[in-house]
Amino acid sequence: MRAIFAVVLLIGLGLAGFAVYMAQNYIEGYQSALAQERASKKPEIATTDVFVTTRPMKYGEELTVEDIQLVKFPKDALPEGVFATKEDLFPHGEDVVRYVVRAMEEKEAILAIKVTKPGEDAGLTTRLQKGMRAFAIKVDVASGVSGFLRPGDRVDVYWTGRVKGMGGELGNDEVTKLIQTSVTLIAIDQSADGEIEAGNVAKTVTVAAKPQQVASLAQAQKTGDLMLALVGAEDDTVASVVEVDQRSLLGIEAPEEKIVERIEEERVCTIKTRRGAEVVQIPIPCTN
Repeated sequence: MRAIFAVVLLIGLGLAGFAVYMAQNYIEGYQSALAQERASKKPEIATTDVFVTTRPMKYGEELTVEDIQLVKFPKDALPEGVFATKEDLFPHGEDVVRYVVRAMEEKEAILAIKVTKPGEDAGLTTRLQKGMRAFAIKVDVASGVSGFLRPGDRVDVYWTGRVKGMGGELGNDEVTKLIQTSVTLIAIDQSADGEIEAGNVAKTVTVAAKPQQVASLAQAQKTGDLMLALVGAEDDTVASVVEVDQRSLLGIEAPEEKIVERIEEERVCTIKTRRGAEVVQIPIPCTN
C-alpha cells in the first residue's frame, strides 16, 4: 500500500513539474513575441554614414586615415559640413593631408570648418573670413585681462589717450573711449591653439578685423594705450558709445560760460559856441 502511494506521489510531482515547465515556456514565448511586436512598431530613424575622429585631436595635428572612422548618424540631425566618403575628406589622395584647426573630441563628427583644405597649412589665414584682416595688439598683464584670453574669445577695445584742449582748468586732457566692440581673437602670441596653458600672460594678441577697423586700431595704438575687456560667450548685446574723461569720472560739472553783453553807450554830439566870455556846448544830431 505504501509502495502504491509513493508511486502515485512521484507521478503527481512529475506531472506538476512538467506543467510548470510548459507554463514557463509559454509565458517566455508570449513575452518574446510581445517585445518583437513592440519593436516593430517603433519609428525607423533614417541614418547616413559620417566620418568621426577615433581620438581627441588638438589644433595643428595632422588628420590621417588612422584618425577617422565611419559611423551611422541620424539624417535629420546632420551638422553642416560633414564628410560621408573618404573621397570627400581626401579628394587628392591620402598623401595630401589636412590639419586640425579646431580641437575635436573622440567620436566627434569631422566638419569642414574644423580642418584645413587639402594640403593647406594650419595658419591664421584659415581663421580669417572673407573681407577680414589679422591685426596684432600689444598687451600686458593689465590690458590683456591677466592671461585669461583664448583664441576664439571676443573682446571690446578701449583707447586711452590725450585729446588737446579737453582738460580745461583741471590740467588733464586724457580720455578713455570704447573704439571697437566684440572683436574676435584668432591668436595669442604666436599660437592659434585654444588649449593655451593657463596663467601665461600674453605680449600680443591677434584679432580679426575689417580694413577700416584695422586703420582705427593702428591709429589708436600709435597715439595712446589700448585695453581689452573680455566679452561673455553668451553675450549678444551691442555696446553703446562709451567715453569717460577726468571731469566725468570725478563727477565735476563743467563751469558755465559767462556771457558778457556789451551795452553800447549812447553817443552825444555837441558843438561849442561862444557867448561873450562864456563857451556853451549845444547838443546836435550825430552824423556818424
